[in-house]
Formats: sequence, C-alpha cells, structure tokens
Amino acid sequence: MKKIALKDLSALLSLIAETEQIYLPCEKGGQVNYARYEDGVKVDLSTLKTVKSAKEVFFPQSETLYTMYKEGKKIRITQQELQSEDFILFGVRGCDVKGIEVLDKVFLSAPVDSFYSARRDHGTIVSLACGEPEESCFCTVFEVDPTSPAGDVTAWIVGETLYWKANTEKGEALTEKCASLLSDSDCAEVEAEKSKISSILSQLPYTNLSLESWHGEATKEKFSSDLWKELYKPCLGCGTCTFVCPTCQCYDLKDYDTGNGIQKYRCWDSCMYSDFTMMAHGNNRTSQMQRYRQRFMHKLVYFPANNNGMYSCVGCGRCVDKCPASTNIVKVIKAFSEKEGK
Repeated sequence: MKKIALKDLSALLSLIAETEQIYLPCEKGGQVNYARYEDGVKVDLSTLKTVKSAKEVFFPQSETLYTMYKEGKKIRITQQELQSEDFILFGVRGCDVKGIEVLDKVFLSAPVDSFYSARRDHGTIVSLACGEPEESCFCTVFEVDPTSPAGDVTAWIVGETLYWKANTEKGEALTEKCASLLSDSDCAEVEAEKSKISSILSQLPYTNLSLESWHGEATKEKFSSDLWKELYKPCLGCGTCTFVCPTCQCYDLKDYDTGNGIQKYRCWDSCMYSDFTMMAHGNNRTSQMQRYRQRFMHKLVYFPANNNGMYSCVGCGRCVDKCPASTNIVKVIKAFSEKEGK
C-alpha cells in the first residue's frame, strides 16, 4: 500500500495530467459533477455523491456517432473517431464502479458498442472509499463494499492522508507513474477507517432492505401485482431518476443539421417519457403506470434474469435524494415486502 499527503494531491494530479487526461469530481455553480482536470478547476473529493454518476465518462449524455455529407448525388459518411488516448477516472465511489460493471453487461455484450468499448479499454478507474455514507445510501443491499470499492486502484482518505492500493495491471502502471510522489505505508490506518465506515453502514435506515422476492423468476408475480396501480400515482414522469442513475442506459438516436453535413448523434433518453421508443404504430406502454412498472421491473427482475442475477440498481440513493415526488426504488421494494409479509 502507498500513501500521499492530501496537501500534495494537486502535485499528484498534475503529474498524471502531463501524459493523460483526468476526470474527477469538481464543483461548478454549486453542483459537483465529473469534469476534466485542468488549471482553475475546483476539485471536490469530499462530496459523497456527484449529481450525475461517473457513467457519463464512458457513456456521455450526448455524443456524435458519424456525420453525413452530400456531394452532388453521392453521400459520404465519416465516423466519429473512437477514444484512442488513455485517461484516468479519479475518485469514483463504490456504487458508481458497480454501475459501470452493469453498463459493461449491456455495452460489451454482442454486438459490442465500439464507442463504449474504446473508452473502457483506455480508461483507468481510481475508486474512493466512502468515509461517511449518507442516510439515502443502500449499496450494501446490492453487494457493493463502500469500505473497499473495486477499481484499478482503490483509495482511502483518512485525516490528511490519501492511501492508495493498486488492484490491476492498469492500477500498477498508474502507481509506477506516480512513484516519485507516493511512499510506502502499512494498512493499519485504512483498516481502522474501514471499520468506522462499516459501523456507519450498519446504522443506515435502508441497510436491511430485503430483496428476497426480487429475482429473475419473479416476472409474472410482480408484473401482475395491483400494487403498481397505487405506487405510480405520485410519479410526475419527469425522468430525473433515470438521468441521475448510474445504470440507466436508454438512449435515442437523432439527426442534427450543422449546415455542412448531418450529424447522427445519440443522447440519453428515459423510459419514463410518453414518447420513449415511439414508432409509427405508437408505443407499447401507453400509461404512466406501465412506464413506472417497466423501470423497476427492469432494475429488479428483467436485468437479473438475463445477467446471472446481477441487479440493475447499485443502491447509490440518488433517486431517493432527487425524486421531486419522493417515489423511488426503496419505496417499491418496501411496499412489496410489506404486502408479502417479509
């Protein structure tokens, strides 16, 4: 294990930035989101949860796929270049690392999404343990360990020191690059920090949330439940939950006339919208209740049914914090548990 004083963090980031781009939590306009590290940015590693998750680095909210040009009677197509340079994603919490693993199941399965795959190949993830989990957190329900999150490198901030442990070849390569600023350390301080975090986790209100009846075989049972007719009513269909979620992967494809060619781009979309996947014949889900049910059935039933039991929720609590109607996945799970007496 290695360590570096927090006062030297800027030097560490600057050293890495000499050869690779870094994306990490930064404060701008009163909000903390992932941004590229450069002179003048306000790095914020103390905020537990960024507004949008780290998924945006690998799966951008909007990205051009290719551009079409009309030349006489011919059309020329130029594909957007794939990620070709290495970069670092720094300060990722355990829930967001798990969220990226969920996205891997979607975008790296055949047919592989080349844009996402290129970013994953060139990206190195430095995760950061959650020093003080919040009341809305329930990541442990989905087998996330916030005391020692996955990643190419795992980091802990204890007092005025950042501790650093490489986990993969990418992590070892990054550690070697930073060797001049990192010093050896034992793990006593880190183990004490992990125990402190575990103690906090055990007292959070959603720690014992039960997923006993949620699994890939529960489609008929859950889909036909009358509970949905009541649960959906507060939902505004605003889509906030899908845009802050680390695992939502729905997107739309659109055209943009630049005046010098037509750009085909994709952008995040939401299954909570009435025009989601709208086609000439209409839409399969014609009511907000159906759309509401679809979102949670996908997270807790459909996705695990097709991905060896992996849920499409990581318990980050962003939807709990941000939903203007206070209707979220925790309320859904608890409502079914109460009805089933579990």
